Amino acid sequence: MTTQAAPRLTKAQRRTRGIKRVKRARHLTQIAFAVFIIVAAVRHQTTEASASVDALCPMGAVETLLTWLTTGGLISKIHPSNLVLGVAIVVATILVGNAFCGWVCPFGALQDAITWVRTKLRLPTVGVPARVDKVLRYGRFVVLAVVMWMSYTTMKLWFFDYDPYVTLFGLHWLYEFSVEMWPALAILGVVIVGSFVVERAFCRYLCPLGGVFAILGHLSLTRIRRSPATCTDCTLCDKACPVGIEPAKAQPFANTDCIGCMDCLTTCPVPGALKLDAPVALGIPVRRDPSPTRTKEVVR
Repeated sequence: MTTQAAPRLTKAQRRTRGIKRVKRARHLTQIAFAVFIIVAAVRHQTTEASASVDALCPMGAVETLLTWLTTGGLISKIHPSNLVLGVAIVVATILVGNAFCGWVCPFGALQDAITWVRTKLRLPTVGVPARVDKVLRYGRFVVLAVVMWMSYTTMKLWFFDYDPYVTLFGLHWLYEFSVEMWPALAILGVVIVGSFVVERAFCRYLCPLGGVFAILGHLSLTRIRRSPATCTDCTLCDKACPVGIEPAKAQPFANTDCIGCMDCLTTCPVPGALKLDAPVALGIPVRRDPSPTRTKEVVR
C-alpha cells in the first residue's frame, strides 16, 4: 500500500503561511507581555511582593534623565529596573529598530485590540489630513518635554498621575479607587475613545516614549527599506500601517515613527519591494540595490 506525498505548496501559499506566522507571533507576544504586566500589577496590589507596573516601563529612565545628568541622583520612586530597561531599550532600538511599540507595549496592544473591535463592528474612522497629521505628531515631543521638565523640577514621577498606561494597567482604579483619580481616568477615557476614531491615536500624537523612539530610530542599524525599482506604488502597505507613516513613499527608508509591527511587509504583494534591511549607518544603507536604469550593452 502506497501513500501519496503531500502536494508541494506554491509560492503564494508559502507566502500566505509566512504572513500568518508573523502576525500570530506578534499578537501572541503582545498578549504574553500584557498578561505579565497584569499579573505583576495584581501581585503588587495584593501582596506588594513585586514592583509596580511603572517600574516595569522604560519611561522611568527618561523621566529621571535630566536629574541624573545634572545632579548624578535620581528622582523619587525610580526603581533600578527602570534604568536597566531604559538602557536595554536604547540598545535594542539601535540594533533592531522600534519593536517595543509594535510587539511589547501593553498599551499598544490595547489600541490594536480596539482597532480589531472597530473593524468587526464596522465603525467609521476619521482620516486625518496629511498636513494636520504632521503637526499633531509633534505632540509627542511636547508631552515628552513637559514630562521631563516637570519630573526634573518636582523630583518625582510627575507623569505617574496622568499616564494612561499606569492608570489602566496599574489597577489602582480596581483596588484603591479615589476621587483624585478622576483626571487620570478622564485622560484614559479620551485616549480610548480617540483610538476608536484614529488608529493608535495615542502612539501617533501623544506618547512621550514614542517621541524618544522616533529620535533613536535615526540611529537604528535595522530599518524597513523600500526598493523603488521593485515597488509598484499600489499603496497597500500604507493602508496596513497602524500609525499611518506611508511606507510606499519611503526614500528609501520608512519613517522613524515606524513601530516595527511588520504589517507593511506582510501586506506587500511584491516580494522585495519592502524588506527589513541591515546594516544601516545613520540612515545610509551599506548595501544598495542595483541601479534600475542599468541596461545591457548592445552587441553589433
